[in-house]
Amino acid sequence: MNRSLVTFVGFFAATFSVQAAEQPIRLVTPTGTINGTLTTPIGDSTPPVALIIAGSGPTDRDGNSPTPAGTNNSLKMFAAALADAGFASVRYDKRGVADSACDATTENNLRLEDYVLDATAWVRTLARDSRFSGVVIIGHSEGSLIGMLTAQRTPTLAFISISGPAEKAASVLRRQLLGRLPADLAARNEAILSSLEAGKLSDDVPTPLVALYRPSVQPYLISWFRYAPTTELAKLQIPCLIIQGETDIQVGVSDAELLHAAQSRCQEKLIPGMNHVMKLVPPDRAKQLASYGNPTLPIAEELVRTVTNFLHSVVASRPLSDVQKRCLTVP
Repeated sequence: MNRSLVTFVGFFAATFSVQAAEQPIRLVTPTGTINGTLTTPIGDSTPPVALIIAGSGPTDRDGNSPTPAGTNNSLKMFAAALADAGFASVRYDKRGVADSACDATTENNLRLEDYVLDATAWVRTLARDSRFSGVVIIGHSEGSLIGMLTAQRTPTLAFISISGPAEKAASVLRRQLLGRLPADLAARNEAILSSLEAGKLSDDVPTPLVALYRPSVQPYLISWFRYAPTTELAKLQIPCLIIQGETDIQVGVSDAELLHAAQSRCQEKLIPGMNHVMKLVPPDRAKQLASYGNPTLPIAEELVRTVTNFLHSVVASRPLSDVQKRCLTVP
């Protein structure tokens, strides 16, 4: 079965605003169906379309995750804002998440490359769709790395990273846990991380660390740990934009600076007051965590302005290159 087979299911005309309409969209893969939402601006015959790739874990197409519990609807709001500016978008539940939970890939068999293959199928299919003038990839958090890898192999007009880590995931995890574990657990954590970085499974995981390093997730971690975002971003030869919020408690300004240093042709934008879920929240940890479950708090206006200005100036009128056209014929 062709991974690029996309089936549109029905039509839902409800709107976020007077300028946006939504309809279900799904990607049929050999192991199951991945469900998403196509948001289109009303009145634009052939807009560019952005593929929005959500972050790590069980984060769904709307930017919501059960851990920490709450609904913030950040990616849903973002798609609506793009439509208001004249851009279509597709956001989707990754395999194994939310409405794509029935995809046949088990956690034990899942690899980061599976997410890249799925995103690649989305892009190639949308690039063939005459309703759109081109495809842009927008990756949030872990979705930034997936987006970089996808952009390397697809007919993509531009790439945008929002709150994307610059270091390998193992280094990020190591830093996040620094000082938070008692000495004995810290030593075990380092041993497990080092083993996974070397591509070796660890069968001696203490109970307090099982949630992080359970046997079924270790193969995925090994596949994830081998990629350095700075290395992957440096390979891109298309317009790119790096966006980072200054009150993000998960990914820092230093990440954006490292990414920009790796690929100086990218534009860089730091947004004062913006946190990891793209909302204006002070650095107070309690307020930060509360924002992850607050769907009434709007996303940062400066984020929307930055992205739409970039798309209008760099992407909207940019034709496909010969290389990008050749990518359309790759199965």
